[in-house]
Amino acid sequence: MPKATLGGLEIEIDEDGFIQEPDKWNQAVAEDLAKTENAFPMGEDHWKLVNYLRDYYLKYGIAPAIRMLCKQTNFDLKTIYKMFPGGPAKGACKVAGLPKPTGCV
Repeated sequence: MPKATLGGLEIEIDEDGFIQEPDKWNQAVAEDLAKTENAFPMGEDHWKLVNYLRDYYLKYGIAPAIRMLCKQTNFDLKTIYKMFPGGPAKGACKVAGLPKPTGCV
């Protein structure tokens, strides 16, 4: 599996750039991943979304459904796409250090 230097750490990634070592995720890794998703610099709203995704994943072992993500963060889908042009699955989940969500192409 390929590796990338993210946040000063060498981390395994898949062919789409999703990290394969979630225990190595931190703020610096997230910021480097955000650069790959045209979501840098990350502001307060970016972090609110990323932290929600991360917390949800750590609690339930999966990424939240899009409707739940929008409802719980008070961001509509259009706003999420403005923050993460790759969208909530490819862009935001990648930055949050989650595995590639099922159905993400």
